[in-house]
Amino acid sequence: MTDAAYKVWEAFKAELIVEPTDDMKEALASSIREVVIEVILKYMQYAEWEIVNKIMEDINELADELEALK
Repeated sequence: MTDAAYKVWEAFKAELIVEPTDDMKEALASSIREVVIEVILKYMQYAEWEIVNKIMEDINELADELEALK
């Protein structure tokens, strides 16, 4: 999933008006996690728990890889 993390980071950087920092990677990763949590909480009643769990695992993996990008 590192390719996905790279694509997210590049899209984020393209919108910046200042130089990107490692702190920004961590902030972006945290923001992604929070957005997904909010969406999942909203729709959890309609989804199977296994699906919700898999989505959270995938998002956490993506966010971790985003933070680890060099």
